[in-house]
Amino acid sequence: MTYLLTATVTPSKQSFSREPGRETAMAKDILGEAGLHFDELNKLRVLDPEVTQQTIELKEECKDFVDKIGQFQKIVGGLIELVDQLAKEAENEKMKAIGARNLLKSIAKQREAQQQQLQALIAEKKMQLERVSFPGLFNLILVLLCICP
Repeated sequence: MTYLLTATVTPSKQSFSREPGRETAMAKDILGEAGLHFDELNKLRVLDPEVTQQTIELKEECKDFVDKIGQFQKIVGGLIELVDQLAKEAENEKMKAIGARNLLKSIAKQREAQQQQLQALIAEKKMQLERVSFPGLFNLILVLLCICP
């Protein structure tokens, strides 16, 4: 956007005793209408000093906001790492519990199988005992001994 600054001076009947600073104020008004302003160091600026100050304040607020967002991201990053670590630990404990449960089931099955083996062995030994002892023969011998003294 280009501004063309023009000023028209019309001769008037003025005395040569001018008020001090009046021309400067008029020049500032004319430049102000054209969008040009003087700052506190009397440098010519495109922005109004108030807008410039607001821009500086906004820039500082944005910097503070970005800093706070950075801090927030660090905090959230730490929290995510902590939650991930806790999740891994929970998963490890879960796997240990599943392993322990499976081990207990396995031990129970082994004991059941061992119990069945022992019961089968007991039944086998009873049968062997019955074959060896012949309870009827023992009673017959006792009867014969009692009859034949």
